[in-house]
Amino acid sequence: MRLVGSGEIRVMLGGVSKQRAFQITTRKGFPEPIAVLMQGKVWLAEDVEKWIKANRAGLV
Repeated sequence: MRLVGSGEIRVMLGGVSKQRAFQITTRKGFPEPIAVLMQGKVWLAEDVEKWIKANRAGLV
Protein backbone atom coordinates (compact mmCIF):
# COMPACT_ATOMS: atom_id res chain seq x y z
CA MET A 1 0.00 0.00 0.00
CA ARG A 2 1.47 3.32 -1.10
CA LEU A 3 0.36 6.39 0.79
CA VAL A 4 0.80 10.05 -0.14
CA GLY A 5 0.40 13.29 1.75
CA SER A 6 -0.06 16.80 0.47
CA GLY A 7 3.66 17.20 -0.29
CA GLU A 8 3.67 14.17 -2.56
CA ILE A 9 0.43 15.29 -4.19
CA ARG A 10 2.02 18.67 -4.95
CA VAL A 11 4.79 16.85 -6.82
CA MET A 12 2.32 14.55 -8.59
CA LEU A 13 0.49 17.65 -9.82
CA GLY A 14 3.65 19.12 -11.29
CA GLY A 15 4.90 21.21 -8.38
CA VAL A 16 1.81 23.25 -7.53
CA SER A 17 1.80 25.55 -4.53
CA LYS A 18 0.59 24.48 -1.09
CA GLN A 19 -2.46 26.67 -1.54
CA ARG A 20 -3.33 25.14 -4.92
CA ALA A 21 -2.85 21.61 -3.55
CA PHE A 22 -5.24 22.46 -0.70
CA GLN A 23 -7.82 23.77 -3.18
CA ILE A 24 -7.58 20.60 -5.24
CA THR A 25 -7.60 18.11 -2.35
CA THR A 26 -10.64 19.73 -0.75
CA ARG A 27 -12.74 19.97 -3.89
CA LYS A 28 -15.78 17.80 -4.39
CA GLY A 29 -14.85 14.58 -6.17
CA PHE A 30 -11.27 14.36 -4.93
CA PRO A 31 -10.63 11.02 -3.18
CA GLU A 32 -11.29 10.95 0.54
CA PRO A 33 -8.17 10.60 2.69
CA ILE A 34 -7.81 7.18 4.27
CA ALA A 35 -6.55 8.74 7.49
CA VAL A 36 -6.06 12.08 9.17
CA LEU A 37 -2.90 12.16 11.25
CA MET A 38 -1.37 14.91 13.35
CA GLN A 39 0.92 15.52 10.37
CA GLY A 40 -2.05 15.83 8.03
CA LYS A 41 -4.24 13.84 5.68
CA VAL A 42 -3.00 10.79 3.79
CA TRP A 43 -4.45 9.24 0.66
CA LEU A 44 -3.93 6.02 -1.25
CA ALA A 45 -1.51 6.88 -4.06
CA GLU A 46 -3.54 4.77 -6.51
CA ASP A 47 -6.71 6.78 -5.81
CA VAL A 48 -4.91 10.09 -6.34
CA GLU A 49 -3.21 8.87 -9.53
CA LYS A 50 -6.57 7.78 -10.97
CA TRP A 51 -8.14 11.12 -10.04
CA ILE A 52 -5.30 13.09 -11.64
CA LYS A 53 -5.51 11.03 -14.83
CA ALA A 54 -9.27 11.60 -15.07
CA ASN A 55 -9.19 15.31 -14.13
CA ARG A 56 -5.84 16.66 -15.35
CA ALA A 57 -7.35 18.85 -18.09
CA GLY A 58 -9.56 20.66 -15.58
CA LEU A 59 -6.64 21.59 -13.33
CA VAL A 60 -5.09 24.21 -15.59
